[in-house]
Amino acid sequence: MSVPAPIPTTEVVVTRTIAASPTAVYDVWMDPACPGGPWFGAAQLIFEPGVDKLYFFAVDHEGRRWHHYGRFLRLDRGVVAAYTWMSEATQGLESVVTVTFDGAGAGTQVTIRHAGVPDDEFGRQHGEGWTFILGSVAQRLEA
Repeated sequence: MSVPAPIPTTEVVVTRTIAASPTAVYDVWMDPACPGGPWFGAAQLIFEPGVDKLYFFAVDHEGRRWHHYGRFLRLDRGVVAAYTWMSEATQGLESVVTVTFDGAGAGTQVTIRHAGVPDDEFGRQHGEGWTFILGSVAQRLEA
C-alpha cells in the first residue's frame, strides 16, 4: 500500500494597523455578536472560547456554504488569539491561525499568521479573506 505524498503547505501573513487599543481590537475579534469581527454574521455558529474548546462556523460565500472548525490553542486578551483551522479549503489539514495584537503608537498592529495551509489557489486565498476581515474590524473600530 502506498502512502499519498504530503500536501505542500505555506504560511499566509497579513498585517494591518488599526486605530484602537489592543484590548479593543481583541474584544471585537473574539466577540461573535460584534459586527466587523470574523465570527459575526455566520450562517451557523458554535463558539466557546477557551483553551482546548471548540468552534464551528459556516459562512455563505460565492453561492455556497463554507464550513470551518477547530480548537482554541491560546487566548490572551489584547495579546494573542491562536486556534487550529480546518475547512474544505485546507483539504482537511489542521492549519493554525495566530493573531497578535501589538500596541503601535495610538493603535494596534494586528498580524495574522495562518500556517499550514495548502500551497495552492484555495490555500493562498486565505490571505484575501484575512485582509477583508482586518478591514471589517478596522471599519468597526475606526468609525
